[in-house]
Order: sequence, then structure tokens, then C-alpha cells
Amino acid sequence: MSEIKYEIIKNVGMVSKSASGWVKEVNLISWNDREAKYDIRDWSADHEKMGKGITLSKAELMALKELLNTIDL
Repeated sequence: MSEIKYEIIKNVGMVSKSASGWVKEVNLISWNDREAKYDIRDWSADHEKMGKGITLSKAELMALKELLNTIDL
């Protein structure tokens, strides 16, 4: 299995932090030297390990933002 290459271009912010120290973050990440996309996933404190997450293009992130704005919390 080939190694996944990633570069965190920009840390947008933290969503939550677990008792184990892992942090759910929103980041702008370039995966395998491709165009950077927005990414939401859990990371270990040193960013060496990651959990499953979701990667979104700018258009998808904008659509998600509009959708979330319709929710009455």
C-alpha cells in the first residue's frame, strides 16, 4: 500500500478536543501534491496520525455552509 502524502496548508480551526488529546480540526490540505481542499477530521496532537474524515472542495464547503445556515439550533 502506498504512503499518503499530505501538507496542511492552513489550519482553519478546532471543532473539538477529546480526552485522549485528539483534535477534530478543519484544515486546508493538499493530498498527494494535488490542489488543496478543505478537510474535517480527527488528528493526533503531533499531526502524525489521523482519523477518518471528509474532504470538500470550496464549492462543496460553500454548499455545506448554506445548508447549515438553514438549521434552527
